[in-house]
Amino acid sequence: MYRVRVRSVPPVVLALRRFPNPRLTGIGAGLFASLTMFVLACVDRLLFDGSELVYGLLFLPVSALTALWVRPADLVTAPISVPIAFAVGVFPISGGSEGFGGQVMGLVTALAVHAGWLYGGTLVAGVIATVRKVRLMRARRRYVLAQGRGGAGEHPPRAAAFASAASSDSKPVRAGAGSAGTAGAAARRPQRP
Repeated sequence: MYRVRVRSVPPVVLALRRFPNPRLTGIGAGLFASLTMFVLACVDRLLFDGSELVYGLLFLPVSALTALWVRPADLVTAPISVPIAFAVGVFPISGGSEGFGGQVMGLVTALAVHAGWLYGGTLVAGVIATVRKVRLMRARRRYVLAQGRGGAGEHPPRAAAFASAASSDSKPVRAGAGSAGTAGAAARRPQRP
């Protein structure tokens, strides 16, 4: 008699499955990350007087959520949009002096000083996007292999139609020469092998 082994799902996984699971486009993920980091930087400036540590620690989960919530077709955009969001968010806490030049210098200095947090968040987003892409490729490969084992008589509709058309007509036909309007013109021209 066979025993069925049932795997219990850890409570952490069950809790994570209850969270919202949106699928953002590449632009949507970039806007989400940028807007979130800007709002968090403003809150950081009000509550913690622009603490770089608080901003950096808040940047890491935003990077992870951006990579988790982007849709599979736009996975490559997550590690690209996260550094942009960091730069947008660091503006309120950069501490530049008066004037445009002073603000730009404060922004550049803040980006240089906080490069560790920037690289860390980008690495988090890149690893999550890579793992998701590998899992999608494995699932696609399993699906294709399962379709191939489906049986000898089962063919995909397009392949079955092509196979039946090829078996009923033994001579090769050029593309576009099979319609009724061009059948007479195709018959008058010699066919290339």
